[in-house]
Amino acid sequence: MTTERYTHGHHAAVLAAHSARTAQNSAAFLLPHLQTGQRLLDVGCGPGSITVDLAALLDPGEVIGIDAVAAVIEQARALAEQRAVLNVRFEQADCYALPFDDGSVDIVYAHQVLQHVARPVDALREMHRVLRPGGLVAVRDADYATMVHAPHDPRLDRWLQLYDTGARSNGGEPNAARFLRGWVQQAGFEQDSTTASAWSYADPVGTAAWGTQWASRVSEGSFAEQAVAGGHATQEELLDLADAWRAWSVRPDAYFAFVHGEVLARRPTDGG
Repeated sequence: MTTERYTHGHHAAVLAAHSARTAQNSAAFLLPHLQTGQRLLDVGCGPGSITVDLAALLDPGEVIGIDAVAAVIEQARALAEQRAVLNVRFEQADCYALPFDDGSVDIVYAHQVLQHVARPVDALREMHRVLRPGGLVAVRDADYATMVHAPHDPRLDRWLQLYDTGARSNGGEPNAARFLRGWVQQAGFEQDSTTASAWSYADPVGTAAWGTQWASRVSEGSFAEQAVAGGHATQEELLDLADAWRAWSVRPDAYFAFVHGEVLARRPTDGG
């Protein structure tokens, strides 16, 4: 049985990237379905930037963010306190064993979570359990195979190959976006809609941020540690990949983009 491990880890560069996520740039497909007063569970909330945004939109409804890592939960709590959002709380919890009663929440949201778990359908079944009948699940994940960059640098192709290898070694599915619809159906949900959206980096601020953070992640964080420990790359190669990211990040013609899959689905009202 494959042991799950989070490929990105919690290096400072990873948390900085995740903290830049907002409800607008990461949950736009869900926002039209929100109603004030609803109770929402954010599974895999990370540092809480999206969660706190959603809480502000749903006030006075309760929003709960869960993550498996205690240090990240503390960061999320600090953000909520800083922004004086009072209708949100954060707990350390396992996505396969959510500490909530059956049918106790209106919405379950999970952003970039299912790509990292070895049993995504089981995780979705647990989300199904805690949703009230008619409740909404909203999941969004990337598809790494859609990642494109320009100008071409074979070292960035190598980075993507290494990421795919590492993510699969950790029990994940880096191209999760294309499977979300099927996973949700297998978990017993009724389909509402399946859509796609893209993130792109094609301006000096965006390419500098994306390239700089990946230069750190490939040479210092969990990605680097796992690649070396797994025999997938040497530290020297990873330093060369970091140089490639830094060089790309300052190119005036730099471009990077990739697709996300997004699914909205409901727990059936007939007891399913």
